[in-house]
Parts: sequence; C-alpha cells; structure tokens
Amino acid sequence: MTGQNPVFIPGPTNIPDRLRQAMNVQTIDHRAPDFVKLLNPLLEDVKKVFKTTTGQIITFPASGTGGWEASITNTLSPGDKVLVARFGMFSHRWIDMCQRHNLDVEIIECEWGNGAPAELYAERLAADTEHKIKAVLVTHNETATGVLSDIGAVRKAMDASNHPAMLYVDCVSSLGSMDFRMDEWGVDLAVSGSQKGFMLATGMAIVGVSRKAMAAVETATCPRCFFDFRDMAGANANGGFPYTPPMGLLLGLRASLDMIFEEGLENVFARHRRLADGVRAAVDAWGLELCAKSPELYSDTVSAIYVPEGFNSDVLTNHAYDTYGMSFGVGLGEMAGRAFRIGHLGSLTDAMVLSGLATIEMAMADLNYPIELGSGVRAAQEVYRRTARPALQKVA
Repeated sequence: MTGQNPVFIPGPTNIPDRLRQAMNVQTIDHRAPDFVKLLNPLLEDVKKVFKTTTGQIITFPASGTGGWEASITNTLSPGDKVLVARFGMFSHRWIDMCQRHNLDVEIIECEWGNGAPAELYAERLAADTEHKIKAVLVTHNETATGVLSDIGAVRKAMDASNHPAMLYVDCVSSLGSMDFRMDEWGVDLAVSGSQKGFMLATGMAIVGVSRKAMAAVETATCPRCFFDFRDMAGANANGGFPYTPPMGLLLGLRASLDMIFEEGLENVFARHRRLADGVRAAVDAWGLELCAKSPELYSDTVSAIYVPEGFNSDVLTNHAYDTYGMSFGVGLGEMAGRAFRIGHLGSLTDAMVLSGLATIEMAMADLNYPIELGSGVRAAQEVYRRTARPALQKVA
C-alpha cells in the first residue's frame, strides 16, 4: 500500500477526504445564474478568517506568489519605494519580485532566524520625512525558518511616525492556522493561498484588500491584466468571474470554511499551538535546535530544525522519503543542507504528528544522529497527554 502517509511539509498540506470529495465534481457552468449563490457568501465568509469587516476578498487562479504579484502590480507604480526586511527565503522572494517590477526596494538585512524588526522599520519610516516609501512589506510567518513576526508591532511603528505607507503582509503559511487580524493591525494587503491552512489543493491565491489599497488601484501604473483587481472585483460584484474560475477549488473552499467554523476558528488556533508544542518538545528531547532564535518567534505551523554539525539535512529528508515514504520539508536558501522542516498545520491530529515524529526519529537513528530513539516521541506524547482535548481532534 502506498500513498497513505500524511505529509509533514509546510504546504501543500494534507487534504481531508471531505474536502477532496467537495472538489471532485463534474463540470459546472460558471455562467449559470446560481453561481452567485456560491460565490458571494463564500467571499463574505473568507473575511471572517482574515478578521476583516471593511476589507474585500479577491481571489485568483494562482498560488500565493500570484497573490503577491497581484498586490504589487495593482497598487504600485514603477519607481515607487518599498521597505522590506529580508530574514528568510520568502521575504527574499518578495524582494526579488519587487525588483523585477522596477520598484525601488529599501532592504533591512536581518539574520535568518529572527523576525521582522519593528524597531528598524520604525527608524527607517521616521527618517522618511518626505514619505517616499509607499509600502511596507512583511512576512508574517517565514516558512523557511519557522519564524512568526509581530505584525501589530510593525503597525505601531508605522503609526508612531504617522507614515502613510500601506502595509502588505504575506500570511500564506499562517492564515487559517494562527491568529491573523487584518483590521486590528491595519493591514492593507494580506496575501494567502488555498494550499495551507485551508487544506486544499494549490491553485487559488486569496488576497484581503483594504479600502485604501483598492483606492490605490486607480493611480498605480504597474502593468496588469490577468491580475487586475478591478476586473475581478467588478465581476464578483455581479456574481461572476472575468474568466473561467477554479470551480473545484471554490467548492473546496466552501467546504473548508464549513470545517473551520464547525471546529471554531479560535479552537483551530489552539490545536495548532498544541501540535507545535509537541513538536518543539520533541526537538528539545533530541538535543537539536530550532532556527527561530527565541520562543516569542516560534511558529505554530512549521518548525525549522538545525541538524548537528557534520550532517546534511537533505540526506535526512531524502532517507525519510525513500525508506519510509514520508515527506518532510527541506532546508531553503541559507538553511539548505543545514536544517529540515516539520510542517504541523492544516488537517493534523496529535496521532498524525506522532507518526511524523516517530518516522523522522527512525531516519535520524538510521543515519547515526546523536539521538535516543523514542525520546522525541515520548516528549511529544507527554505534551499531548497533558493537554488532551478530544473535541479539538475533529478535523477530518
């Protein structure tokens, strides 16, 4: 038997049978008059996950990267200055995209394993007395290093200098798994996707857009066509799409939201915290270190773990896959060969996480890592036994 093991990469995540079945449909006419009955309530319910009442949800057939590009091209013009911190692979990729669109990118260089430096954002914004910076870009959850940044602190830094820049946030690997507060944090563009916290197949970029960001669309001059907010928002307002929609994913998103709301959004966050606490206990029992520098930076959706000196993390993840048929995240960028990642988000329970910990433990023992076989599993078991709440296990 093959293909039955859960994945422990930080996305795409495991797809519950309920959602696979929701996406497994015959062709549906997206021009039919009843399409609006699916689309409009769906977009309204997505707002609850972003925690916005004033923002607008725009979706595109794309991955999260498409959502990034849509956000940039709809609200900025070539030559506009943006401020962004580089502290992981995904913040680096956002920088690269901005540069390719001929934006003037001011970079705050940070050691990987740290989060977004609110105090340095504050300094740069205070120094920008002419308000040349048009947007501040922040990665909420850096998937390469397992680091969670304080978006509320960045917003306070912006407000302290009374700076009018817009705030753009990558929440691809956090939305729907960890608390995100678009309105409270004053986020103008929040970029996510279907394949992580929403537990669906890859293929839908999901963007929360503030009123301020929608107004910026009218003056921005970066070229866009497929990703034009105006085309999508105008068609959505009439219950349609400007082109063929990803119907299976829309139906899947409806079912995903139903699952999330049945569990309760705050309970979803609590489950992810418990799962992450178990993984972190295992890492400590193995005597290994997380890439995240301090506990307040720990992500509840992915843990990036340094391997001991003299070991190669790519060899470890390949061995786990080739020998035991289970996938773990490889190290990216500066973490390549130095760290592996355990994704613990989406459709997961205590028991599923324990299977992943047991498997990576076996792989480490096979490769003569200096660990005690069973130590990590035992540590995680103690966490899950101590904090067991059976009602939170109903995720599939």
